Amino acid sequence: MFEQLNKMELRYQELENLLALPDTFADSERYNKLAKELSDLRDPVLLYREYKKVNSEIEGLDGMLQERHDRDFTDLARKEIQDLAARKSALETELTEALKTEDKDADKDVIMEIRQGTGGSEAALFAADLYRMYTKYAVSKGWVVETMSAHQTDVGGFKEIVFSVSGKSVYKRLRFESGVHRVQRVPDTEAQGRIHTSTATVVVMVEPEEVEMVVNPADLKIDTYRSSGPGGQHMQKTDSAVRITHIPTGTVVACQDERSQMKNKSKALRVLRARLLDKKHEEEFKRITDARRSQVGTGDRSEKIRTYNFPDRRITDHRINFTLYKLEAVMEGALDELSDALIKASEAAEKNIKEG
Repeated sequence: MFEQLNKMELRYQELENLLALPDTFADSERYNKLAKELSDLRDPVLLYREYKKVNSEIEGLDGMLQERHDRDFTDLARKEIQDLAARKSALETELTEALKTEDKDADKDVIMEIRQGTGGSEAALFAADLYRMYTKYAVSKGWVVETMSAHQTDVGGFKEIVFSVSGKSVYKRLRFESGVHRVQRVPDTEAQGRIHTSTATVVVMVEPEEVEMVVNPADLKIDTYRSSGPGGQHMQKTDSAVRITHIPTGTVVACQDERSQMKNKSKALRVLRARLLDKKHEEEFKRITDARRSQVGTGDRSEKIRTYNFPDRRITDHRINFTLYKLEAVMEGALDELSDALIKASEAAEKNIKEG
């Protein structure tokens, strides 16, 4: 653990020096990337520095006790060592928690995909509502949302929307949103006031760095075509849309929202890397025995995880049997109560597995 902490502190010092350079400040993309890495390292590094300070003070007092002093000084020094030893033990526990392997992705950025499920146009509208909910939640947290690609319907819903979310504790807060979300409400088009049930599917994927998921250019088939956007003066006259096929897995990603072919290609590659890493994680997950699977759902993307019941103003997360009668607030982005309950249930499940 301490070897890892030493490396983290050295990297932290290196990042502080890099961020102070004029060249780094001039490159906003690089600056933001390095600043985020620094932020991710801050908590464990500051804990480690306090740990070293406490340990040094204990060693210093131990050394002084080897010398001759009056009884009052000796008693005071021993009491101080006792207090410092208790703080040292507490810091060791905090450092262990900070370096837990299951938390390694907690601050990673994510790419989310929302797709309409069963229910026709109402399902597409629900997908749009979910996108709005997550966007408002992101704003409340100070996160940054970037749309990668979107396929809108005539009534204002989404057949599919893909977007990235970046910021502190993004993955930790959003990781449990993957699965089938079900809505029960009366659609605007329903003349007789009957309640309809529709679904939308949410997928949350860690966005890997290029070094974490290296894609061989030889494995890619890249096609360009004309975007099918609005007509008239905005009609695309160049082949700016990009479709990338990862030949070994058959994974296909298309982006056409940007007018620049290079920007569309860059976004498509980001989504592709996230999908390939997610596929790798899914394969690893399937190899895990049932006994080690989290009790917060099975992890199956086809699993119905949550119901949004509008007539009763009720939201129920079926994985942990957790119900809130705050539907309007949740749809406006107040997701912390749900997120906290899911995180707590996951931590309890992990603890039970380790103790069992």
